[in-house]
Amino acid sequence: MNRFKAKREGLKRRQRRVRAKIFGTAERPRLAVHRTNAHIYAQVIDDADSKTICSASTLDPEFRATGKLGSNKEAAELVGELVGKRALEAGVTEVTFDRGGRLYHGRVKALADGARNAGLKF
Repeated sequence: MNRFKAKREGLKRRQRRVRAKIFGTAERPRLAVHRTNAHIYAQVIDDADSKTICSASTLDPEFRATGKLGSNKEAAELVGELVGKRALEAGVTEVTFDRGGRLYHGRVKALADGARNAGLKF
């Protein structure tokens, strides 16, 4: 097995392990983070109804208007603030954080801090 396939399978294994413990309800939905090399995405998901309540990413027009790059901690913090603001508008104040198998470090941590700054509790 080549090392890239092994890395991908390790990530998938960690994602399954995290998702086995985290479940989003209507009262406390799940804030899921997906990170690529170029962009970062965040969704607030109610797993009981299988619905996405709100989302934000570095591809959103609101983010693009700032003129920032999508692959740094500053951008991740801004996406966290966007998703936090949108979640509060949708009536969500508390979430559980799903780091998606990634380490709670760098851009993932910056997104979480941005969501907390916007007013989300987790």
